[in-house]
Amino acid sequence: MALIKLAYKQIIDASAQGKFERSVLQASYQEFLLKMQTYNPNREFKTFTALKVHDGRANSLHYKLSFAVGHFIQTLDNKIPGLSDNLGNPVKFEIPQFELIESHINDISSHKVAITYTTGILTLVNQLAEFMVLAEGDVSEKFVADTFILKMQQGLSITSYQEYQPESLFKDTFQQV
Repeated sequence: MALIKLAYKQIIDASAQGKFERSVLQASYQEFLLKMQTYNPNREFKTFTALKVHDGRANSLHYKLSFAVGHFIQTLDNKIPGLSDNLGNPVKFEIPQFELIESHINDISSHKVAITYTTGILTLVNQLAEFMVLAEGDVSEKFVADTFILKMQQGLSITSYQEYQPESLFKDTFQQV
């Protein structure tokens, strides 16, 4: 058993189909056009990449654009879009992090952002090939816990891992050393 946290990265670009994704794309692009003027008053630099090379302060656009999409993320009710367990139930997140990947001041189709959703603590009860048997929270002291199965997939990563050792085993280990 182990205590873990998962992160799921959702890429949103011009191919966005859902209402949430289209809203995030549109709002973040409009905010990009507004906020980038601080670092590019003459519109000399056309892409976010070129703007960062010219003025490192442009990296603050990740943070500044996150305000334009924050209310859309709140509508998710802490459920990660596009990530569900084997029964179709959405996986919950605690922390979203917005990132501007690329953009162009004259072409919204070049605008690309990502939102990384990080879960709270989960207990990794077991792993069966690419499937993880998980429980919400730390259930290491419980005899029975509600579990769900989640398949490892593109965009999903374990970002924190702490193997569980019962306290008595922990003490025995130190006594033998």
